[in-house]
Amino acid sequence: MSEQPQAVYPPLPFMPNHVGIIMDGNGRWARQRGMGRLAGHRAGVENLRRVLRAAVELNVPIVTLYAFSTENWSRPQDEVRGLLRLLAEALEREVSELHKNGVQLRHIGDLAPLSDTLKQQIRTAVELTRNNNRLIANIAFNYGGRWEITEAVRAIVREGLPADEITAEVIGAHLCTAGLPDVDLIIRTSGEYRVSNFMLWQGAYAEYYISPLYWPDFDKDEFYKALKVFSERDRRYGGLKKA
Repeated sequence: MSEQPQAVYPPLPFMPNHVGIIMDGNGRWARQRGMGRLAGHRAGVENLRRVLRAAVELNVPIVTLYAFSTENWSRPQDEVRGLLRLLAEALEREVSELHKNGVQLRHIGDLAPLSDTLKQQIRTAVELTRNNNRLIANIAFNYGGRWEITEAVRAIVREGLPADEITAEVIGAHLCTAGLPDVDLIIRTSGEYRVSNFMLWQGAYAEYYISPLYWPDFDKDEFYKALKVFSERDRRYGGLKKA
């Protein structure tokens, strides 16, 4: 039996420097298959590896993946405990391979509510991959845009900066993504049209791509399609289209 031909992904004229992904639809993916929600989350974690590999192959420099929001603690406790367990398992199983592939892992979000063991796993993964430069992968776990901006303002107040010296650049320098470019493209899977408290500051002028696929089914083909749509957008940043 002959092998399936490999898909061809032609170079695009314009690529985003930073892609954010709202990974949505794990629960509905599982329900369609008569499975529990945690099985959907497990499938979502498996897909995370494939999408990171696709980002490397498609030459995307930075991705930020929305894995767990500050609001997700309100979900049933069995589901929350399962999500925390899946993160710990993924860190144990995947970090070495990601490191070999040149992926620099970063965590954005609030570590405080996590167990000491999980905190240490995250810090170890970040430290191990610190000098990698093929792909920066921000894992947004216990993250929310309002929390991030609030924390930035608190930090500025603690530093005693006068009000007239607080600029957009100063606020940006106190965000979790300080030193990185703002997100250019935000992809949301599952067909939902919501921001969901994701990168509220950094996404001010981001382009959006809504994929109808649930996150476990979001593959390299759909990723490339989102990048292609982005490359065809006319980005005006509040201005007018050039003549």
